[in-house]
Amino acid sequence: METILFPHSFCPLFKAPPFPSPSLRPKLSSWLKPICCTLKNQSAKQSFTTPTSWFSPVHHGLAALAISLALNLCPILPNGSTLASEFDVLNDGPPKDTYVVDDAGVLNRVTKSDLKRLLSDVESRKGYHINFVTVRKLTSKADAFEYADQVLERWYPTVEEGSNKGIVVLVTSQKEGAVTGGPDFVKAVGDTILDATVSENLPVLATEEKYNEALFSAAKRLVAAIDGLPDPGGPLFKDNKRESNFKTREETEEKRGQFTLVVGGLLVIAFVVPMAQYYAYVSKK
Repeated sequence: METILFPHSFCPLFKAPPFPSPSLRPKLSSWLKPICCTLKNQSAKQSFTTPTSWFSPVHHGLAALAISLALNLCPILPNGSTLASEFDVLNDGPPKDTYVVDDAGVLNRVTKSDLKRLLSDVESRKGYHINFVTVRKLTSKADAFEYADQVLERWYPTVEEGSNKGIVVLVTSQKEGAVTGGPDFVKAVGDTILDATVSENLPVLATEEKYNEALFSAAKRLVAAIDGLPDPGGPLFKDNKRESNFKTREETEEKRGQFTLVVGGLLVIAFVVPMAQYYAYVSKK
């Protein structure tokens, strides 16, 4: 700016006459100072904003690291819904609208509807109430029989309440089931059908993961026994024996004779036919 306002500093040969009075001296324009101040402020701001451009991401990175460490070092405590499922079945009590407690989640809607129709019919005619329970695994009891007895005692504490009640339990992870009930229910079904249902319908079909068929076939078998009808029977374990794919000695000897004839015939054709052709060609000459 001094170059523009005072050119005599660069041209010593030309001396400008002194100003006659201070009032006539050229004054710096008022807009020069704000510009200088503005430039200084901008340069100052730039000098201070430059470090914050990398300092802010560092803060965010440290905060994210702290949150990650807190989540890893402080695991979430399980609530009541993540505990063993068999306790939920015991505490919830018997189903009110249906006859099925599918805690394992293996039954479809059709099977539930068929069970409700079949079991409600036998209850209205004979007065026996049968509940079906599925669980994934057992942690409180050794097997399905102990758990079935526990369910019966918890749901129907007195003999009067549980005399005509039946409980069918299927444990999907162990591929086993159990049937229990009050005195009147056991007498109406009979020990033979109870043992057959536990040893045939439930474990055989559960092993094949046919849980819907396992429970519905067990229900039909129990209802038939209550009605005094012939036993429809149950599935049996398939004897999966591995058959050998090796040939017997007799089959090997028989095949060997056939292979000998085939190979011999091919050798005869390979040697005799070219020789016959050559002999015919020479004889023509």
